[in-house]
Amino acid sequence: MQTQPPEIPQLSVSVVLYNSPIELFCETLRSLFMAADYARQHGTVESLCVSVVDHSSDAAYTRRVEEELEGWRRRREDSLELVKDRTNPGYGAGHNRALKASSAEFHLVLNPDVELAVNALHTGVSRLCTDPSLTLVSPLATGDDGAQEFLCKRYPSVFVLLLRAFAPGLGQRLFKSRMAHYEMRDACSAGEEVEVELASGCFMLCRTKALQSVDGFSADYFLYFEDFDLSLRLSELGRLLYLPDMQIVHHGGYAARKGWHHVWLFMRSGRQFFRDHHWRWI
Repeated sequence: MQTQPPEIPQLSVSVVLYNSPIELFCETLRSLFMAADYARQHGTVESLCVSVVDHSSDAAYTRRVEEELEGWRRRREDSLELVKDRTNPGYGAGHNRALKASSAEFHLVLNPDVELAVNALHTGVSRLCTDPSLTLVSPLATGDDGAQEFLCKRYPSVFVLLLRAFAPGLGQRLFKSRMAHYEMRDACSAGEEVEVELASGCFMLCRTKALQSVDGFSADYFLYFEDFDLSLRLSELGRLLYLPDMQIVHHGGYAARKGWHHVWLFMRSGRQFFRDHHWRWI
């Protein structure tokens, strides 16, 4: 009796924009499609469906996004959708719109300031396919300077989050060991796979059914901590894994570097996170 070859999974991707730097967004798309082509060549991903959700209020910015996407549509057979919503219901809500419509086996939540290594999708999807206990894999990230960023976290304390919001540099100098523990530097710097508690929303490669079964991101978070909340809810369905062989470059930064409005959003969402789960002060 001849056995049927296993089906090659489909992948959906969601990217949410809010006046995000166009140049970085273009690099994100370029690296995403290169990684998809690599995965397709290696029999890891069959098809790609990308949803770009634009929450920007500037019409000229949106036109530039449309032009970029139209250029890719002329060159590729992948599904590439643009959703415009100037009401800006929030980061998680934007991803949820794409997630609810997805019928793919795996879904990637992706920031528009991330560059994927060419083998990133192949590595991540392969790992999810070989281990059904996993619901999410998180990558090794480096910053603009090539230094490793520690995206995965342990459960935070109010003290640690205050340092990150108002004085990240001071926190690293005076409370280095405490910040390092929170950032899982001990576990995530050895180049080995590690089970984690909290993953960053800049790149979350997940089982779509798991995301849909927990209703995606919570509507209670406009920006910040929606990824921590989602991580804890996903962990009830399976394991979250730091996968150092899956690599990205992340061009993001701390809320304190983005102005006081972002600090206020960070603090408001942090309070919501502790209310939803449990408070830890020190």
